[in-house]
Amino acid sequence: MDIFALFEGRVTDALITSYPQLAENRELLGRVVVEPPRDTAHGDLSSNAAMVVAKPLGTNPREVANKLVEAFADDADVVSVEVAGPGFLNFRLEPKVWQDVIATVGQLRGDFGKSDVGQGEKVNVEYVSANPTGPMHVGHTRGAVYGDALASLLAYAGYDVTKEYYINDAGSQVDTLARSAFLRYREALGETIEIPSGLYPGDYLIPVGKALVAEFGNSLLDKPESTWMAPVKQHVLAAMLELIKADLKKLDIEHDVFFSEKTLHGQGGDIDMTLDWLREEGLVYEGRLEPPKGKAPEDWEDREQTLFRATLFGDDTDRALIKSDGSYTYFAADIAYHRNKVMRGFTTIIDVLGADHSGYASRIQAAVKAVSGGKATADVRFCQLVKLLRNGEPVKMSKRSGDLVTLAEVVDEVGPDATRFMLLFRRNDAPLDFDFALVKEQTRDNPVFYVQYAHARTHSVFRNAARDLPGLDLSPDMLAKADLSLIASQDELELVRMVAGWPRQVAAAARAHEPHRLAFYLHDLAAAFHAFWAKGKENPELRFVNQADPKMTVARLALVDSVRQVLLNGLGLLGVSAPDELS
Repeated sequence: MDIFALFEGRVTDALITSYPQLAENRELLGRVVVEPPRDTAHGDLSSNAAMVVAKPLGTNPREVANKLVEAFADDADVVSVEVAGPGFLNFRLEPKVWQDVIATVGQLRGDFGKSDVGQGEKVNVEYVSANPTGPMHVGHTRGAVYGDALASLLAYAGYDVTKEYYINDAGSQVDTLARSAFLRYREALGETIEIPSGLYPGDYLIPVGKALVAEFGNSLLDKPESTWMAPVKQHVLAAMLELIKADLKKLDIEHDVFFSEKTLHGQGGDIDMTLDWLREEGLVYEGRLEPPKGKAPEDWEDREQTLFRATLFGDDTDRALIKSDGSYTYFAADIAYHRNKVMRGFTTIIDVLGADHSGYASRIQAAVKAVSGGKATADVRFCQLVKLLRNGEPVKMSKRSGDLVTLAEVVDEVGPDATRFMLLFRRNDAPLDFDFALVKEQTRDNPVFYVQYAHARTHSVFRNAARDLPGLDLSPDMLAKADLSLIASQDELELVRMVAGWPRQVAAAARAHEPHRLAFYLHDLAAAFHAFWAKGKENPELRFVNQADPKMTVARLALVDSVRQVLLNGLGLLGVSAPDELS
């Protein structure tokens, strides 16, 4: 049950009843919002409804607001409606509305907060997609965690989600990887090697060299590169992909699809077919690009070339498709890949990219609009850099990867829970400082500990109740029979309001593609629960367990159980565990 969505529906119905001409204007009515007021002293709910519709109706917002006040005069759930400022509506609700939330959480459990916002829309979330040239590093980790949490959030909100990894296995970097692995092969055969600049120096290729010896012996040693390149490339790519999957598994991340870039290339491949289709649609021409302002992009050449009419679809320039050597540009592969997604039926395509790809959004959006005829949309999300610190000092680089701290090293030191929560406890497009010392502290300054501790504390309440009232039935069936009318104090109802906000947070975060909102909400809910606990220490009447009043104890345990369930649901969506106890 989403209280806010419920009252949005009631407000919309009241508007249509008062002004029947609004019934066909769904776009306008869609802008009506019911939300918590900024100041809880103003009421329980606030709506902008009167200000949204007044101008199209040719009337005054306060006049509309006063009509809506009259419309809610007989609503049994509403104590009062007041008009504030230019026409805001502030609702005060009967306590029973909030008390019913506790019962609803108890009934729905893990489904509390789920919705049909997505209505089964097919969404492709492509994330990580790192070059398969080594282990995952911390820069990849942020995109991996963001993409995985977003996919879980969207599925929870009713979307049909596919989690995809794009394997960049067709570029020159793969040849460089094969040459690097061949050096380690020679090393495994007893040679002393030096790794020249431009090759990959990380120790992670040492076992690959040994595996090549196990498979080929010394048979490749005296062969020319043209002979050993293909088998070494195939072997090392498979090894790197398994390494990447193992690294991601440390964060419990698994993709549904691993899409190979190589499948786009070759005669008759997706790129050929896509360019043929674009030509038939009149979206490709031979021309010359204007010199770029500032630094020239990688794919710009001052020559007559084959161009995609990207500006027809909102891009700031047309884009080159074929290089001077006759090979395809990276963007040609991008168009073909996204057309492949469209042909698989996806209508929302989400690409999670690193900060170094910040200029890609407009071209990818243009490509998706073109190849789908405007029926699909692309949302390109960028994950900013992560600065690793230890007690405020920068962390040294990793020997394993050669020049970067790896995902595995971060997870092995602080655990998957801290890694995931801390990387989500900030907007994906904002830089992030990750301090190893802070995320291992068991203090309120550590957000993941603070939230997990709240969940563990809810369990301790039940353990205390079983200890202090050994004959009391604490089963779910008994909690479902609790007299929730006893949950009536302002402090109690404030905590229930926080619980009631969970479905709204899920829906809003899903629409905005912002899973960090859930992390923020869980931290706020944990703070509200800890605050109520502290008040009980000072005021015995607010304690969850009251030996002299078992009936009140059961009611408050039902409230605690609702907090516990929402914390469990939220942490689960973020891929973070919810421990019953913390040592």
